[in-house]
Amino acid sequence: MTPTPLRIGILGASRIAENAMIKPATATGHRLVAVAARSPERARAYAAQHGIERVVGSYAELISDPEVDVVYNALPNSLHGPWNLAAVQAGKHVLTEKPFSSNAVEARAVAEAARVSGVTLLEGFHYLFHPVNRRLLDVVRSGTVGAVTRVETVLRMPKPSENDPRWELALAGGSLMDLGCYGLHASRMLSDVCGGAPVVTETRHEEYAPGVDSWFDIELEYPGGARASVVTTMLDEQYHFTFRVFGTNGDVLVHNFLQPDVDDRVSVTVDGHTSIEHLGTKSSYTWQLEAFADHLSGVSALPIGPGDAVANMTMIDEAYMHSGLGVRPTTIL
Repeated sequence: MTPTPLRIGILGASRIAENAMIKPATATGHRLVAVAARSPERARAYAAQHGIERVVGSYAELISDPEVDVVYNALPNSLHGPWNLAAVQAGKHVLTEKPFSSNAVEARAVAEAARVSGVTLLEGFHYLFHPVNRRLLDVVRSGTVGAVTRVETVLRMPKPSENDPRWELALAGGSLMDLGCYGLHASRMLSDVCGGAPVVTETRHEEYAPGVDSWFDIELEYPGGARASVVTTMLDEQYHFTFRVFGTNGDVLVHNFLQPDVDDRVSVTVDGHTSIEHLGTKSSYTWQLEAFADHLSGVSALPIGPGDAVANMTMIDEAYMHSGLGVRPTTIL
């Protein structure tokens, strides 16, 4: 059964929306019905550039638009919680950029509103939908590399411009919020084979602006004794995103778990022998949108939901509290 085309409204004329929503929607036959941005001029130029059907005058107008079925939230981090909340209260399905909200308090409020409204709300951990990362999870869960001993995620990127929202505490910025959320999420996805969810045991960071981390490293421990590390920085010279799991018999490595369209290799090493698999360079964002549409059409279930988002934001808060930086400010309550 072919899913019914979604009618999508975009909150924010952002850079991320082009790869995360516009290209996937165009490739899969979904409609880009409307866009709203802080600047009407920017919204009009953005709509013309990307083939979006029309511009609306405000975020509130977009989420109340009767022609919009799905709201895609590409606003700065601090606006994820408030507008996710407003959208689900308006009865709209939501695919939101990560992080889900500014903190776990906001996340719980939004998740509860989605439960009451009965809508679908997905945090955009797109990596999870791509075959390279599904393969890693399957290899580990099958016992191919033995019992898990260590999980490592490394997330490095070049420095954003000085006026980028990721450097502002009021906009819920920081390396942990922008990159570390992925590493924590990936580590949590192995809870089922590690005796339960990991807990934060150690953090290290550098403060670039007041309360805002330029790099943030986390050590974790699972109830079963395995350990994990999440290494992030927004000060590197290039992009580097690896996801690796070590076991008693070997290890499995995804060479670029956030950009498998750039590098789709999965390396599996068992008893000293390494095999390399190539699992396709279709965008992980396209895989994600296809899964979202399938779910709304009743074809298949999603692997994560609002409860997962709350759990991930809770772990982010724990890491920030452990570091002494404190959680990102609440903006919806």
